[in-house]
Amino acid sequence: MADRKALITGITGQDGSYLAELLLEKGYSVSGMVRRSSTEQYERIDHLRNRVELVQADLLDELSLIRMLEEVQPDEVYNLAAMSFVPTSWSQPMLTGEFTALGVTRLLDALRRSCPGARFYQASSSEMYGKVREVPQTETTPFHPRSPYAVAKVYGHYITVNYRESYDLYAVSGILFNHESPRRGLEFVTRKISDGVARIKLGMAEELRLGNLDSRRDWGFAGDYVRAMWMMLQPEEPDDYVVATGRDYAVRDFCEQAFSHVGLDYKKYVKKDPRFFRPAEVDQLIGDCSKATRDLGWSPDVAFDGLVKMMVDADLERLKRT
Repeated sequence: MADRKALITGITGQDGSYLAELLLEKGYSVSGMVRRSSTEQYERIDHLRNRVELVQADLLDELSLIRMLEEVQPDEVYNLAAMSFVPTSWSQPMLTGEFTALGVTRLLDALRRSCPGARFYQASSSEMYGKVREVPQTETTPFHPRSPYAVAKVYGHYITVNYRESYDLYAVSGILFNHESPRRGLEFVTRKISDGVARIKLGMAEELRLGNLDSRRDWGFAGDYVRAMWMMLQPEEPDDYVVATGRDYAVRDFCEQAFSHVGLDYKKYVKKDPRFFRPAEVDQLIGDCSKATRDLGWSPDVAFDGLVKMMVDADLERLKRT
């Protein structure tokens, strides 16, 4: 695959950095879309900067997307860029819609004009299921989004289907359930927990404030999930897939695993804080990835306990260094 080119929007994020590593290992030439900004935040891809090409464009500006695609001429496009933090979508609902919903339309429209032969991956989300209609959730489970972010993701999902059917594009959506890693942003609950545990263990903090401890999620490792993204673009015919572990755990379980890993009892340190409760909660997300396993041969390698330990150990090491 030495002659294949991939373009990743959101390359500076958790998934983008892992995906860039994977594609480089497979011999791809990798370009990453970045927005023009007065502050550059490339720490997740610092170790890759001399191996990837960064190109400037913006999901709010279709002309910039057209120019980017004409310049790169990618074989595969992975759209991972979005306004991705769910709580922020309530305070910035319209901006969330512009990036996470209409941004997908702009990119798809630019793709069909500039390089219609490229294969396109859209990052859909388990948050689209929201107030779930069935457990576990599959590719055919109806959506009931419970946040502006989730509503925008539903739009992005269906506009991808629409462009596939209307313009004969090779366009797929991966309905990814929660996936975490040491590169997860500190605002996300799993990283907030692992960072909090490390700080308490090192004597840098005395408590950890969280929202709903009973909320249940299907958590996997981001490195496993980007492998599924690549696998979705390899079959002859495009299709959509759920990517998940098939097991769910409560936020409370994540706390218990994380604190016990360093010999502490979470009950002594975790405090509930109403500020971190969502206006509309999503109580139980658990995915059925049997279609991805059957059609693509994908399955996760990292189990829940291994993921928790990986994240806590990484934050302990980071804080010791700093």
